[in-house]
Amino acid sequence: MEKPLFGVIGGSGLYAIDGLEIIEKREVVTPFGQPSAPLMLGRLEGRPVAFLARHGLTHHINPSEVNYRANIYAMKSIGVDHLVSISACGSLREDYAPGQLAVPDQLVDLTHKRARSFFGEGMVAHVGVADPFCPEFSRLLLQALHDVNADVHKGGSLITIEGPRFSTRGESNLYRAWGLSLIGMTTSPEAFLAREAEMCYAVISHVTDYDVWHVTEEPVSAEMVMRTLSQNTTTVQAALKRLVHILTPERTCACGSALANAIMTAREHIPAATQEKLQLLVQKYWKPA
Repeated sequence: MEKPLFGVIGGSGLYAIDGLEIIEKREVVTPFGQPSAPLMLGRLEGRPVAFLARHGLTHHINPSEVNYRANIYAMKSIGVDHLVSISACGSLREDYAPGQLAVPDQLVDLTHKRARSFFGEGMVAHVGVADPFCPEFSRLLLQALHDVNADVHKGGSLITIEGPRFSTRGESNLYRAWGLSLIGMTTSPEAFLAREAEMCYAVISHVTDYDVWHVTEEPVSAEMVMRTLSQNTTTVQAALKRLVHILTPERTCACGSALANAIMTAREHIPAATQEKLQLLVQKYWKPA
């Protein structure tokens, strides 16, 4: 199959893309283990697109157990340059109401159990993530949502907590005091790994609840999250179809050269096994041996 125009990692409530004509169900094994599910390769509105279910096709993988490195590596291995993340999030502010969508522009990582980088084992790289979501791709994603009349917010800071539990009221109020807008369980380290893989990465956040801080609203529950997701899924599916028509493969952002000045270890000092493991990510920066 030809190179995908973009890839989609679907979170809670999104296990397939409506209208995606599946051409191939590809099992991928990566140097970092098995992805959450097979890659679904097909055509959406006549253009090649790839889809991966973050929590598995039966939602059996909790946020801390997702193999984020394998998922991103698998997408990279089939040539994905633009990656859309779909995720459920709670709102930490009054104006981001349940049932709405958001395309965040900042990220705070409060996870502590997850592998956050492809690098290590004798190879050091320090990648810049001041703006963790691709501004250009986020703009196009926002345009696609507006074009299908989605009720969507531009920007906001998203905090990723470890999960799988929801927050206490004390935690929720602390995050609000920090000035954060959204709370979820999966965007970190996914966004950082996508940057290391030199992908343009952007997020559509389903605002499913007010977390637990809102004293006049019911505290978040799994049932509440799934109910709101089912209402929003049609809109998100329509936006993905619209994105097919406005996204071009050419990139003008800096995401595609994120590793250009990030690799600190000279090739001759990197163990052979590590070189082989990371070749897909760094080979364009290595002169022939």
